[in-house]
Amino acid sequence: MPTKGGGLAMKLLKADSSKGFFLADDGSYREIDEITKEDLLRLMRNVLKDEVEFDEYDEDVIKNQAHQVVYKSIYRNLQLLKDRKQEYVDESDRLYLEDYKRYSEDASQQGGSPDASTTTGDL
Repeated sequence: MPTKGGGLAMKLLKADSSKGFFLADDGSYREIDEITKEDLLRLMRNVLKDEVEFDEYDEDVIKNQAHQVVYKSIYRNLQLLKDRKQEYVDESDRLYLEDYKRYSEDASQQGGSPDASTTTGDL
């Protein structure tokens, strides 16, 4: 079973028995044509947060045509995300820092902490 720690990369996509599979939330592998939007979002989060790997797309290994189409698309997009991971993380950090600075400046201009305007009487 794939793990998140111990230096081993989680295998998110695998090709086996003429079919494509993805790593489900419960740690098992499910056929790629059963993937949901939530599964895709989870796989994307895994790519951004963890060390991951995928079996390369190979139409000689994945014989099922429906699996070929879905696996190829998901593989390409997850690989692109993995290749640009640091770029996405840096941009996210930069945007967070800008918002944090703006929020801090707004709070200081209002004369205190952001919670200073809230009193228990307002509840």
